[in-house]
Amino acid sequence: MSRFPQRHTRRLPFHALLIAVSLLSGAAIPAAAQGLPPAVVGALRVAHIPQQNVGVLVQDADSGKRALVSVNPSQPFNPASVMKLVTTDAALELLGPTYSWKTQAYIDGALEQGVLNGDLIIKGGGDPKLVMENFWLFLRQLRARGIRDIRGNLVLDRSFFAESTYDPSQFDGDPQKPYNVGPDALLVNYKTLALRFEPDPAGGTVNVTVDPPMAGLAITPPRLSQEPCGDWQGKLMLSADAGPVAFMGSYAADCGAKVWYVHPYRMGNVQYVGAMFQKMWADLGGSFAGRVADGALTPSARLMAEAQSPALPEVIRDINKYSNNVMARQVLLTLAAEMAGPPGDIVNGARVVRAWLNDKGIDTSGLAIENGAGLSRLERVTPALLGNMLAQAYRSPLMPEFVSSLPLVGYDGTMRRRLKTQSVAGQAHIKTGTLNDVRSIAGYVQAASGKSYVVVFLINHQNAPAGQKAQDALLQWVYENG
Repeated sequence: MSRFPQRHTRRLPFHALLIAVSLLSGAAIPAAAQGLPPAVVGALRVAHIPQQNVGVLVQDADSGKRALVSVNPSQPFNPASVMKLVTTDAALELLGPTYSWKTQAYIDGALEQGVLNGDLIIKGGGDPKLVMENFWLFLRQLRARGIRDIRGNLVLDRSFFAESTYDPSQFDGDPQKPYNVGPDALLVNYKTLALRFEPDPAGGTVNVTVDPPMAGLAITPPRLSQEPCGDWQGKLMLSADAGPVAFMGSYAADCGAKVWYVHPYRMGNVQYVGAMFQKMWADLGGSFAGRVADGALTPSARLMAEAQSPALPEVIRDINKYSNNVMARQVLLTLAAEMAGPPGDIVNGARVVRAWLNDKGIDTSGLAIENGAGLSRLERVTPALLGNMLAQAYRSPLMPEFVSSLPLVGYDGTMRRRLKTQSVAGQAHIKTGTLNDVRSIAGYVQAASGKSYVVVFLINHQNAPAGQKAQDALLQWVYENG
């Protein structure tokens, strides 16, 4: 049975297909590893990318031994988001396919007739997907347990992960971007604000609302303009500090309704969760007049409610299909906390992943892990490491969960717009990686022959953005010639 979705098209017998491909492209299936196919060489030449700046490995997925193409397999490259494959495969094997994260609420004090004379303690478990809807349901559990009036403080226990001095502007100097949110043991709604703009031409104003709802968050709307929409985000001139959100610029009526996702980086995580809690708690009919503070679970506290994340396979689908950097960071720290003991940190996360690869007999001499997400100038991996890891994952009992987490070429995720009209569409699961000077792909192709292949293609060069055509050409070649 095929491991990939089948396209309902009539195919030539495989021997006839090989003859046709050989006549058209001069590239028959090689008996041993060869250099790059002519179409790929030509695309790299047009892009002005030297072959010493690429690492390519195409090998049989079932055996992990027979290589069709091998170029610079032992050379370390920056993989960009392809690094997420290493983090998520390690998590799937080490944590298991039924693993889920838990966020727990405790009370420390007496609860009488809806009044809590004491503290409410929320203990974070590193959940990468504690979105605002799930947080609301979590608080609803507390109301259902009879808590209405909290007379103590809200204590946030974030000790599952190590305290860090994360700088959201370090990577690219743009700390407001949601992908620059740092990891946290109590990460709620990706610590992001969804700012919704609705022009009101009749009133001459712009209505601005925010999700999640935040207590005490004042918003100064932009003025309404009659300019063309254009760079609407730049024209807003957002000035967001730890308190109000103020727009010093304008918003064009021509833009219509739009949503802008922003990381309120000057707002600490405790402040963010606290403001969200206070607003949601009030909306649920509760009252709270205490402080919101960092703290630790006390021995006398009693468990009152628990929120459970989706199982790990669903989480890694979000990470790999949509290249979610924040969730990948959470997974690496979870590996550290679960395998080496809390608090989880990056150093132990990297050690856990390296040890896991070494136990599988995979050479890690070219591996460098900074955050496990690939949003890094420092992370490195070799095509051989990725290829061997992917081949072993393909032969693992957990193969279906892992392969299905990768974008399906021409259909979804970061590959949904690529190769849509080519015959490889629907026949490959490929993870992508993108930085200014990096273009990477890695994953699996099911060839027209029915055989499956591991494909790795890493480009590190200033012209890397132009290298996508070469990578697409390789995927199509593997489908036709594998």
